[in-house]
Amino acid sequence: MKIALVHDYLSQNGGAEQVLKVLHEMYPEAPIFTLFADKEKFPELKNADIRESFLGHAPGIKKHYQWYLALMPLATEKYDLSDFDVVISSVSAFAKGIITNSKTTHICYCHTPTRYLWSDMQSYVEGLPRNRLIKLIVPFLLAHLRTWDRAAADRVNIFIANSKTVQERIKKYYERDSEVIYPSVEVEKFSISETGIGNYYLAGGRLVAYKKFDWIIEAFNRLQMPLKIFGEGVALSDLKKIAGPTIEFLGRVSDEEKKKLYAQCLAYIQPQVEDFGMTAVEAMASGRPVIALPKGGSTETIVDGVTGAFMKMDGWEGVLDAVLHFNPTAFDSKKIREHSEQFSRAAFEEKIRAAVLRATNV
Repeated sequence: MKIALVHDYLSQNGGAEQVLKVLHEMYPEAPIFTLFADKEKFPELKNADIRESFLGHAPGIKKHYQWYLALMPLATEKYDLSDFDVVISSVSAFAKGIITNSKTTHICYCHTPTRYLWSDMQSYVEGLPRNRLIKLIVPFLLAHLRTWDRAAADRVNIFIANSKTVQERIKKYYERDSEVIYPSVEVEKFSISETGIGNYYLAGGRLVAYKKFDWIIEAFNRLQMPLKIFGEGVALSDLKKIAGPTIEFLGRVSDEEKKKLYAQCLAYIQPQVEDFGMTAVEAMASGRPVIALPKGGSTETIVDGVTGAFMKMDGWEGVLDAVLHFNPTAFDSKKIREHSEQFSRAAFEEKIRAAVLRATNV
């Protein structure tokens, strides 16, 4: 059985890319088709057969890929997948739109229906750091892409959602049923601190607008308490401008540094609506509670009062209120760690392999 993997594009490390890495290790002979790849950022894929689209060598694609948005559907449709029995796409944008022949089974692991086309279109346009003319033009482009995206979803044979939250979106926007398989979190790489915890709160991941790091910063500016933020992203410079002296930006950290940060924080803070929320599970695998908004993936991964605490309102006020009423000594690190194990890599691999076998009747 010949298998191929398809991913939107490889530009930054996030939850979707972690899933792709696991799929690559499960099926190491499968080539990876992607719009473009910044290979230096993905040393784990150095031996992978990565096949870029015609956009792979476009000028400035790695730093300014948004300018090529209109060409991405066409580039996705140009992949030659005729030799493969099964194609597994890892999708939050375009990869669902691949064209396969009638003998190929397309299994789409969907991280979310494209945010800026469906659930977050208005906030996406408002947050564009461009002039007024661009903001007038972009909605027309997005309307065209939304039509394509809806048609692209019809090409998928089998949808797998990364959470019940995403399953509901797939049903709403694409009118398709899906199975839920939670993403692979390598919980075995994280552990409870043997030297106690520190005096800081922690947040991190891709620094983009919808992750609501500005809420966290506004709250901690007022609390005047230590906050560490790891990760990179387009919002970094703006976040630094509003951050007070108790807030530390760590940038991209190593796996060992991240492990220590999780294990010694008072709590991990996740105020945004996540599709799943992989970093929150990593924090729980380190035995630390999570402060989160009771919406989206957080409602599936966090048990209020046992593995974390839910905010009573959104906005920076909600973060501030939750931290003020938070008692880090009220949580059992071992129970938190045990809860995280249901999201292990072993569970993910077993369910993905079973889904492939069912789809191919092997």
